[in-house]
Amino acid sequence: MQNTHMQHIAPEDFAATVLKWQQQHGRHDLPWQQPATPYRVLVSEIMLQQTQVVTVIPYFQRWMQAFPSISALANASEDEVMALWQGLGYYSRARNLQKAARYIELELGGEFPSELKQLEMIPGVGRYTAGAIRSFAYDSYGPIVDGNVRRLFCRLFAIEGQPTTAAVNKALWQQAERLTPELNNRRFAQGLLDLGATLCKPRNPECTRCPFNHACAAYTQNRVGELPTAKLKKTLPTKTGHFLWLPNEANVMLSKRPDTGIWASLWCLPEVSEAPAEATLVASFKHTFSHYKLIAKVWQPEADAAVWRELREANTHYQRAPINLQNIHEFGLPAPMLKLLNKLLQEDSNG
Repeated sequence: MQNTHMQHIAPEDFAATVLKWQQQHGRHDLPWQQPATPYRVLVSEIMLQQTQVVTVIPYFQRWMQAFPSISALANASEDEVMALWQGLGYYSRARNLQKAARYIELELGGEFPSELKQLEMIPGVGRYTAGAIRSFAYDSYGPIVDGNVRRLFCRLFAIEGQPTTAAVNKALWQQAERLTPELNNRRFAQGLLDLGATLCKPRNPECTRCPFNHACAAYTQNRVGELPTAKLKKTLPTKTGHFLWLPNEANVMLSKRPDTGIWASLWCLPEVSEAPAEATLVASFKHTFSHYKLIAKVWQPEADAAVWRELREANTHYQRAPINLQNIHEFGLPAPMLKLLNKLLQEDSNG
């Protein structure tokens, strides 16, 4: 059955193959699967954006303990939310989750919608997440295209071109809408994700174990390594940031960053526009964001340095507070900043 055109496979045959494979080989014990409530699915799907399942599981479990319901999340403080997200990265996801909870609580009376269009109106919920909630929580028709499905479909159907372009996106969603069944959607959606995550991997895919290898365009044409089309690599610019280490007995001065930009709404060492005069460089670290690389330099000013006066007099949107180091885990800090603080504190106690 070489060079079978997957485009012409009957959707019911495709769904039957996915369902059978998932039953035998798929993942059945992920914590958000039992029970698969709309809220639990929403939390898991937002956490799983850009993040591996194995990393997400402990975060999901801690989150559900702290915020077991939409209402609990809607009424939590921003610091509580960001502290629980600490280390997971892409912090706008945490803010979007709370915005979604507040929208459902205030605008919808705490009731999750079940229709795709209504789900897509929830802040932070796009086409994929709406389909995932509908599939997993309601076991209803909900087409999905995430990174795993994108890779799987690009290979199955030999869809070429930059993966994030409108043309490729349209082709992928057309296939998802055509192939998604009306029944057994929970298991079908999980099967698609499992096929992409466990067999049709980015590197070293296990094509010989795939139930579609006989009909996969990439496999039959020996093009698995070419598809999906590789993203064009871009050179990231480098920026230098200057931060202040201002310890005072058991406290350290931290700033809550504005709600836009890097590390939005997180607590950090205060940032200044340039290296301060009369200060000692006590540490530095590098961190890569999606759009640039940061070289962070951390300065400890002299006791009478002008920067102290500037900090006291600055009329700024930063909220500043001396944070007791015993309670630092209660505040959301970016992972590299927390690592740096622990290092500086250790050096202080050893010094």
